[in-house]
Amino acid sequence: MITFPNAKINLGLNIIEKRPDGYHNLETIFYPIHLQDALEVTRRENNDAPYTLHVKGTAIEGKPEDNLVVRAYELLKKDHDIPSVDIHLFKHIPTGAGLGGGSSDCAFMIKLLNEKFRLALSLEEMEDYAARLGADCAFFIRNQPVFATGIGNIFEPVRLSLSGYYLVLVKPDIFVSTRDAFAHITPRRPEVSLKDIICQPVETWKDNMKNDFEDSVFLKYPEIAAIKDELYDLGAVYASMSGSGSSVYGIFRQPVEHVDEKFGGCFCRQRELD
Repeated sequence: MITFPNAKINLGLNIIEKRPDGYHNLETIFYPIHLQDALEVTRRENNDAPYTLHVKGTAIEGKPEDNLVVRAYELLKKDHDIPSVDIHLFKHIPTGAGLGGGSSDCAFMIKLLNEKFRLALSLEEMEDYAARLGADCAFFIRNQPVFATGIGNIFEPVRLSLSGYYLVLVKPDIFVSTRDAFAHITPRRPEVSLKDIICQPVETWKDNMKNDFEDSVFLKYPEIAAIKDELYDLGAVYASMSGSGSSVYGIFRQPVEHVDEKFGGCFCRQRELD
């Protein structure tokens, strides 16, 4: 059985306050996009190991047992009768990009196992499993636009459609550490909630909606800031860094011609939004 985990972008991101546990409360809008990995699970012919993990496409650092698809399998196996499996993961979503690729793989693994082995888990039960593995993993269970708060783990559905717009996504070969992203953050509660801003015309978002991580990241990596400027020069009605970076996206009313040539050396994709 095969499935196709998709990425997400952040529409706005406000760091609200620092928590006693050292994390930060935030608010953002998660919006799913059609940039996908591929994930397949088959039964193992023998039981010499509980699983094997085969990864192709974009390289992933770390041990197989630390991969979120493996952790999702092992978490469900504790509670359910699941046989040994071969896991095949083709990575197309860039890593370290603020696009939620690993979290999506995790959630889609839970949904795939639930369907393939007829576990009869409800959406709420799958969300609970996903939430144990990462703050935003549960978002990809329902995979619909949400207003996210807390540490990015509390979701409120929002009515938002960008159907008819085009997304240009650019990921430079730059890794942004969490420490760098938070370097110049001063937590504050915005005067206007993102829930209200996204109800306004997209053309007004440029002046009203911000990703707080851009202040720190653009200061250290001006190349990322330059990508955002270039997207606006190309006619984007809104452009922003996604999450803590390093990917940057632009929302356009019309397709952009020869977009790959304009961002040579970067991962660059254009997609119609819905």
